[in-house]
Amino acid sequence: MDLSNSTFVLIAAFAGVVLFFIFLYFVPVNLWITAQFSNVRVGLLELVGMRIRKVPPSVIVNSMITATKAGLELTTNDLETHFLAGGNVPNVIRALISADKANISLSFKQATAIDLAGRDVFEAVQISVNPKVINTPNVAAVAADGIQLIAKARVTVRANIAQLVGGAGEETILARVGEGIVTSIGSAANHKSVLENPDKISKLVLERGLDAGTAFEILSIDIADIDVGTNIGAKLQIDQASADLKVAEAKAEERRAMAVALEQEMKAKNVEMRAKVIEAEAEVPKALAEAFRSGNLGVMDYYKMENIKSDTSMRDSIADSDSKSGSGSKGK
Repeated sequence: MDLSNSTFVLIAAFAGVVLFFIFLYFVPVNLWITAQFSNVRVGLLELVGMRIRKVPPSVIVNSMITATKAGLELTTNDLETHFLAGGNVPNVIRALISADKANISLSFKQATAIDLAGRDVFEAVQISVNPKVINTPNVAAVAADGIQLIAKARVTVRANIAQLVGGAGEETILARVGEGIVTSIGSAANHKSVLENPDKISKLVLERGLDAGTAFEILSIDIADIDVGTNIGAKLQIDQASADLKVAEAKAEERRAMAVALEQEMKAKNVEMRAKVIEAEAEVPKALAEAFRSGNLGVMDYYKMENIKSDTSMRDSIADSDSKSGSGSKGK
């Protein structure tokens, strides 16, 4: 009997301890006491409701204490709503305090909107107070004289709180600055004028209003370095000359091929004409034989014709020898 009583007492004590810790979990008395001493009005039932809604009471209460000490007028319902929406409550409170100390106009609604948009609102406030320097990558551009210049700039920006929601980021700023540098160098008459006055690039780029529609305000654009690259104009001329040469060679090869084809054609015609001559010469003996048979040509007539041919051939050979001897004597 005594053993059963002691077991019952132990079970009851254990259950009491468990119930006590469950009570402390759902009713954070220590947190409530801290809030009361910090002049933050929050009820125990409110803390229990936060536990039920799976909102950490410590995050809300500690943020409320920080905001109250900084003189911000907020309610636990505002902070709880922002937390349930997926926001970073402590970061928003730090941003509001920093903006208030720096005399920057930033409301709780703006801060929560910026935070829910995925931007670091505290960092944005810091950039508004301390401007940020962005280094652009190397930007290559060609002046009017064909010389390539490679420039690198430093862009000093300040966060534009009003444009943080829906405004373009750093990538857009870098792209626009790079475009402005290319335009400025490209409009220069020669690369020497750019090297002599690099500040002209900064002035021309700033006049274009590159920060429109972005989350930043451009304060200054400083050309950090300019290097001379290759002579693009000369390279293009060389490439063009090489292309023209290849075209001329192709046309010359085409004309040569046409000439070769014409030569072959003329040779074929020459062979054809020779064949016709041979064919005509083959008809001469037949004609002579027919003339003999028909009596139109006698034997004596044939001999006379052969003598005339021999005489003509002899005269031609004598004339050729005289012409050769005459040219030889003149040469001496």
